[in-house]
Order: sequence, then C-alpha cells, then structure tokens
Amino acid sequence: MGQPLAGRVAWVTGAGSGIGRAVAVALARAGTAVALTGRRVDKLEETAALIQAVGGTALVAPADVTDAAAVAAAHAAIVAALGEVQVLVNNAGWNEQLRHWKELTAEAAQRLVQGNLTGPILCTLAVLPAMRRARDGILVHVASVSATGIFLASGPIYTAAKYGARAMSATLNAEEGINGIRSICINPGEVDTPILEKRPVRLTSEQLALLVKPEDVAAAVLFAATMPARTCITELTIAPTDNNFYRAEAHAIAERT
Repeated sequence: MGQPLAGRVAWVTGAGSGIGRAVAVALARAGTAVALTGRRVDKLEETAALIQAVGGTALVAPADVTDAAAVAAAHAAIVAALGEVQVLVNNAGWNEQLRHWKELTAEAAQRLVQGNLTGPILCTLAVLPAMRRARDGILVHVASVSATGIFLASGPIYTAAKYGARAMSATLNAEEGINGIRSICINPGEVDTPILEKRPVRLTSEQLALLVKPEDVAAAVLFAATMPARTCITELTIAPTDNNFYRAEAHAIAERT
C-alpha cells in the first residue's frame, strides 16, 4: 500500500487477548516495534512471546488505561525504550454482564464509560503532541457496530460510549488533519473474542463459528493504516457475512412461498 509501517513504533491497548493481540501480532509482522498495554501482565507477556516468535520487537507496558497517571507512565516508558509512538491502536474496551437499564448500577455505568471512552481519550492525548511535531501519525480506534445503530445486546452505556469514541475519531480528523494526523474508526460487528463471555445469553458453538475473527479485524486495521498519507479511511465497518442481528428475519423472508 501507500505507506509502509516498517520501522515505526506502534502502541496497542487491550493487547493481552482477542482483537488487541491479533492487531499487535499483525503490526509486528508488518515491521513495527509494538508496545503492549493492558492490565494483566501475564497476558501481555503471552502476546510479546508471539511477536518475538515471528521475529518482532515487543515491549510490555502494563497500565489501566482509565487512569491518567498510569497512561502517562506507560507512554513515558514506551518513548524511552522505543521512541515516539507513531501508530496508536485504542482497542481496550469493556462490557458488563448486567448491562441493561433495569439492572445497571452507577458503578457499572462508570466502568463502561471509562473503559470504552475515557481510556481512548487519555491514550490519544498522550501521543498527539509528538504526532503534531512530526506532522504525521495514525490513530486507530476499535469502536463497535453498536456505534452505528441500536443493537440491544450491547447494552445502553456501552452503546453510548462507543458512539462517543466514534465521534472522538471524527473530531480528531476535523482538527488534526491539517497536521498530517489520520484517525481511523473501526466498527466491528460480532467478533469471537473473550468479551462475549460477558453476554447475559451465551452464543452456541455454531453461532460462534459464523463470527468475525480477531485476525479479520487486524487485517482491516492494517489495510486502513497503510493507505497513502494523503488518504484517510475515516470509518470502516466489519461484520459477519451471515449476521446474527438479521439471521432470523432473513430466513423468514427466504422461506416465504
């Protein structure tokens, strides 16, 4: 594509599993040095081992991305070890099992907003000054298809926070495009990741087999990030071909005589 990633420094949050792990490994294969952030050091070390196994460079920089001081400390450690961050992937996110209005608590609502919106904001603020100085930078935000419509399975506060992340990405392009900074919002539909374990109703193995896989989202991230510097894919939605949100109605339509 137009802009190779080799030699760049990437920072991936939520890198201990699922989409974050897949994106981190894909970025390493593309030649970036990858900093890995999350709360569980053991899971980050597993991702680092996968990167090292393909000949890549990985740095474990644990942090709770909802904590401003922890984000600042992780960012400083990354810059000291690898250099300024040129590609940020805001992937860390959270959902609650008791997520609907009739069962939500104030504490759960705060966790949802902090994990899905505050964290991406704090990490973005950390890397923006250096990107402005370089007049170059790639910001990738893994939001959700829940930021494009109302899907009740996601829960109201998760949905609101992901709408916020989508809006954040749009405002970054509006204000920072003049500085050569591109913000890319990836909106995955249902993806086979550990976050599904938080669902009040678990999917069957047959349903899971139809879902988007983390490596599919990673491929979309790489596609968007390697476009020519003059071009920004502002949003990209990736969803299962046989989509659970519409499957029952689609079969009903197909069976009409």
